[in-house]
Amino acid sequence: MANTPSAKKAARKIARRTAVNTARRSRVRTFLRRVEEALQSGDHQAAVSALKVAEPELMRATSKGVFHKNTASRKISRLSHRVKALETA
Repeated sequence: MANTPSAKKAARKIARRTAVNTARRSRVRTFLRRVEEALQSGDHQAAVSALKVAEPELMRATSKGVFHKNTASRKISRLSHRVKALETA
C-alpha cells in the first residue's frame, strides 16, 4: 500500500487511467464484434459500414495508448481483407 502522499496520488491516477483504458478497450471490442457479426451473417453492406465506424475508433484507441499501432493496423488489415472477400463471394 502506498504510504507517501505522492505515492497515494500516483495510485489514484493509475486507478483513473485503468478505468478509462478499460472502457476504451471495451468500446473498441464492441465495434470489432459488430464487424465480425456482419461478416458472419454474410451482409457485405453491413460489414462495410461497421468497418468504416470501427476503423477510426481503433485508431483513436491507438493514439491514446490502449493498443499498439501495429496491432491496430493488423486488425484493420485483416478485417478489410475479409470484408473484401465477402464482396466477391
